[in-house]
Formats: sequence, C-alpha cells, structure tokens
Amino acid sequence: MGRSVSRINPWAAAFLAGAALALGVSGCATGQERKQSKEWSTLRLYLEAESEDSAKTTVVPVYRKKPILVRIFKEPILDEGHVVSASVVNVLGGFAIRVQYDFHGTLRLEEASNYYRGRRLVIHSYFPEGRWLAAPTLSRPITDGVIVFTPDATREEAERIVLGLNNLARKLGNQPKKKK
Repeated sequence: MGRSVSRINPWAAAFLAGAALALGVSGCATGQERKQSKEWSTLRLYLEAESEDSAKTTVVPVYRKKPILVRIFKEPILDEGHVVSASVVNVLGGFAIRVQYDFHGTLRLEEASNYYRGRRLVIHSYFPEGRWLAAPTLSRPITDGVIVFTPDATREEAERIVLGLNNLARKLGNQPKKKK
C-alpha cells in the first residue's frame, strides 16, 4: 500500500471549524442548533502492524474498561476528510456507528481489507476528547466504502461524533448542504 493518503491534520480541521464559525449560520436556527452546526469530529483508521519497527509503528490501548494493546502503523489509512456521511444505527443489543466513505476512501478500504485481512482496523476519534473507539478485525473485503463498528462510547458520545463528522463532511463538500 502506498503512502499517498491525503489527510486533513487536526490543525486544518480546526481551521475549517473556525472558518465555519466566522461565516455563521443563516436562517431561523436556535442557539442550540447553531452551536451543534459548529461541532466537528475526527475519525482516523489505522491498521494493525506485525512489525515492531518503532519508527513506523506504535502500541495503543483500545477499550477503556478492559484495554487491549494493539500495535498499529503510525500513519492512518483514512481520515475524516473522506467521510461522506455518518449515523448512529441500532444493532442487536445496542448501537453502532455507520460511516460511508467517498470514492477514494472506498478504494482504500477495499485495498486494506483485502491485503490486511485477519488484522484489526483500529479507530480513533477526537470529539473533542480523543479516544481509541474500536478495533474490529478485517474478516472480509469492504467493497462498498461502509464501516459499521460498535464504539467504546456512550450513545450521546456516538451522536456527538456522528454530528461532528457530518458537519465536517458538509464543510468539505463531501455531502449536500442541509436544506434551510
């Protein structure tokens, strides 16, 4: 896998969020709606690594209650810059986060899920606190650009993550703007 992943770093994302604040929100939005429209989140996908090359890999704790240590490549394979939409979905016994990626993200997911099958996809988010959310195993090729995972988060936190991802996707032009 090449290293040609285009990424938005946290400073660029913060700049975009600040620009959105400066532009304001038009229409009849309440103060709460205006505040929510300014929230943003990150979502970075990392691959589990077998090599112990400390220049390229690091070990991270996933899950707060019973942490597992997973060695990952330091560079994410995908970030929030490729998210088209996100949602909290009901699943048997709880909820999950569903994320749809753009064309580039779909290709990256397919490539990674084929080449790294059997390894974990380690997911991190800032919403605004940073947390390792999940580490599902890549058991099959992901060809539709959609990942669904159960986060180590409350439903309220999952909804904040999703809200921030959708806000950022709209700001980046990855999804249509909300109708007023």
